[in-house]
Amino acid sequence: MPVRVRRVAPVALVAAALTATALSAPAASAADLARPGGDRHHQRTQRAVDAVVAAGAPGMLVQVRDRHGVWNGSAGVADRTTGRERLPQDRFRAGSITKTFVAAVVLQLEAEGKLDLDDTVERRLPGVVRGNGHDGRKITLRQLLNHTSGVYGYTEDPDFQRKVFGPDFLRHRYDTHTPRQLVSIAMGHAPAFAPGTSWAYSNTNYILLGMVVEKTTGRPYAQEIERRILKPLKLRATTFPGTAAALPRPSGRAYSMITGDGTVHDVTELNPSIAGAAGEVVTNTSDLQHFLRTLLRGGLLPRAQMKELTTTVPMTGAPEGYRYGLGVVSQKLSCGKEVWGHSGGIHGSSSDMVATRDGRHSLTYNVNGDFTDAQPVVEAEFCG
Repeated sequence: MPVRVRRVAPVALVAAALTATALSAPAASAADLARPGGDRHHQRTQRAVDAVVAAGAPGMLVQVRDRHGVWNGSAGVADRTTGRERLPQDRFRAGSITKTFVAAVVLQLEAEGKLDLDDTVERRLPGVVRGNGHDGRKITLRQLLNHTSGVYGYTEDPDFQRKVFGPDFLRHRYDTHTPRQLVSIAMGHAPAFAPGTSWAYSNTNYILLGMVVEKTTGRPYAQEIERRILKPLKLRATTFPGTAAALPRPSGRAYSMITGDGTVHDVTELNPSIAGAAGEVVTNTSDLQHFLRTLLRGGLLPRAQMKELTTTVPMTGAPEGYRYGLGVVSQKLSCGKEVWGHSGGIHGSSSDMVATRDGRHSLTYNVNGDFTDAQPVVEAEFCG
């Protein structure tokens, strides 16, 4: 799903929480985690994974959960220097998949009566969204969640792109960016359109939502996600690192052609505040499975909020069959099947999590490079 913290080229940037024990995905056994690949039910998917690596990706990791149980597939390497293979336990940056976690918390807050999706941004963040035609009095939280706000995306700013997505990244990779600074960049530009009149993916929307969560609860959005989602679901491999540049172990390396000259650079270490609530999450395939399946089965949200979550709008400029809900994407595959989830990209890392609406058949993956297309793997698994 091409909705992630990213520039088009050359790099992808991009309770009431229930424990839901009865709704959780089947647990992966030690044998499952130790032996990726080789399952006869997923041979077509493994071939698609092999093809992604053959096309140039350093390595790919995929996990599927369905009626056959848990299957882990992989190809390529986690580290081009040592040749170490990718492991199912490997953690990685998952970029805009962060948005689904943020949306779930906002919807929980609505269920608790602490905010309303039709609240204006001005009510929740007075004076923050102003300038060059932006007016927070005319934008709702719902429009931030589904990208119909028209708020300019800070990642589209030319100066930001040069510093973060071009050769200058190698000098600025450890710089810290505060949410207010990122919003200020966006406010320096005109809106993309009047609120509610069109659709455009904007990472600024979710930076603002992270600020709303903090203003509403008195705690940073990452702490709320930990309290409401990570701890109840025991997602121990998932973290929101803030400004910490290194990946927790086990993890491989992340690779990018960020300089634009065809050279592959190791971009594993970076300050994730460039993405914040729009894309800083670090996780693994198993945690993403548990989170998405629990979410889609109603284990995190009451029925009314599930209806809000899955009410979609057309995605202008996206491939046919894509629609955006509140932090989730509905996608019609070539065979007519519908899957739900979200993709995510950030320097040197491309990820996706998708599942059928009932959560019974799901796939999560990560590619430790940002210069190959892995969508065929989703098609192979669900349409094979």
